[in-house]
Amino acid sequence: MTLDLKTVFAVPMHCNDCTKDIDGALKTVDGINSTKYDLEKQLVFIEGSAPPSQIVKAIQNTGRDAIVRGSGEPNSSAVCILETYEPEKASSPVRGLARLVKASATSTLVDLTLTGMSPTSTYYASIRSAGDISQGPLSTGGVYRNLGSVTTDATGAGQAFLVKENLPIWEMIGRALVVGQDAECKSMFLKDVAGVIARSAGVWENDKTVCSCSGKTVWEERKDAVSKGITV
Repeated sequence: MTLDLKTVFAVPMHCNDCTKDIDGALKTVDGINSTKYDLEKQLVFIEGSAPPSQIVKAIQNTGRDAIVRGSGEPNSSAVCILETYEPEKASSPVRGLARLVKASATSTLVDLTLTGMSPTSTYYASIRSAGDISQGPLSTGGVYRNLGSVTTDATGAGQAFLVKENLPIWEMIGRALVVGQDAECKSMFLKDVAGVIARSAGVWENDKTVCSCSGKTVWEERKDAVSKGITV
């Protein structure tokens, strides 16, 4: 299946040498068809089949950070921050991030990243029928759609790119996404991680550099996100 992804990234850039460095890093990523740079606005526009998280990691290898500022057409992308609801002393409950992007006329890409999970373990992701996380994963209802699995490494981090047919973005907005160790996703436990799926901006829908709510720049907000464990 050929994926057709269009994503805009905010990247600190100052000159053509910056773009050359980024170009070199992006050559290590399969599936990039075209790259365009806007030095004035410090934006990179990429088309192809490469998942956004892979592109972010490649750009980070140049010593720069990258923020996804928009994916796909309007109303064709969503995001979900996955958190643990177990009582812990950890500084942040965040355990991962899922980006959901329309990948073709009939398919959706779930770009799933996990951190701080049990090492060398297999987890299974599913969309739940409800978006009630008042009791964490226990209150999210039955399985709406199984998505697939992701296996963590020795550090408890994992990455999966799951392509699902006939799963429109609009059907998932407001529902919960749960990641746990039950292969059939029928049994839920407090140790599972969960989050509510929210609409995210499409390409060129979000050009603000300062948040109207917090007054922080996108990079100040990025620093806050990284401190909570959101690195892609």
